Amino acid sequence: MNGESGTGRLSGAGGLGGTEGRGGAGGLSGTEGRGGAGGPGAPGRIRVLLADDQTLVRAAFAMLVGSAGDMEVVGQAGTGREAVALARSARADLVVMDVRMPDLDGIEATRLIAADDDLAGVKVLVLTTYDTDDHILEALRAGASGFLVKDTRPADLLAAIRTVAAGDALLSPGPTSRLIARVLRAPAAPSGKGGPACLSTRERQVLALVARGLTNTEIAETLGLSPLTAKTHVSRIMGKLGARDRAQLVIVAYESGLVVPGAGESPGHAGQWGP
Repeated sequence: MNGESGTGRLSGAGGLGGTEGRGGAGGLSGTEGRGGAGGPGAPGRIRVLLADDQTLVRAAFAMLVGSAGDMEVVGQAGTGREAVALARSARADLVVMDVRMPDLDGIEATRLIAADDDLAGVKVLVLTTYDTDDHILEALRAGASGFLVKDTRPADLLAAIRTVAAGDALLSPGPTSRLIARVLRAPAAPSGKGGPACLSTRERQVLALVARGLTNTEIAETLGLSPLTAKTHVSRIMGKLGARDRAQLVIVAYESGLVVPGAGESPGHAGQWGP
């Protein structure tokens, strides 16, 4: 990752940071006990693993993350394989993952983390200089819960870490509409238990609104439901479709044709899908 800061508006806001050398075998060791709630002696802290092949970039990221009172750096990796190993040994809650790394790239590392049952609670936030449709789509299909380009402001990265660690999905708003067009041009459905056909009429309505970027509260208002009922519907849809998070629900909705770009609200109107 490059450490350049920039503008990049993001729903919710967030930040940039890092410290010292390469992780993997040499990364910071995490304290035991996972928890988005935090590790021992640090209740409520988000345990962050930084994966980037540039030592100085990791150092900058680690300083930023370390400056936030609600998160801590538990490991640093210089390659994709180190990132996967440290996700296990450091018991991270979230990995900030660069796309381009030696040995194993960030997308393949994300795929391995998402496929490992022992790492089911680990979220991946992909961060890269390269704002390309291929990277966005492949990162989401691999199991990433969020994607940010590197011109994101430091405060926005910190907020993105909080958003993804809380279980919500997040994309840089700029590439979102292009992502949808890309999905339609080159469909390749992500693995899952089924498609929208297995959902009830109400669940398909909820899925379509998730794909439009609406939060659970906005879905509830649109359909005349309580926020809790909307949240329950989203959880059930994820279970039926075998989706890891809301980002994958968006991919399913567009790849299946349930939602068509240009019909109703713009699919890129929101960068964050949350409660």
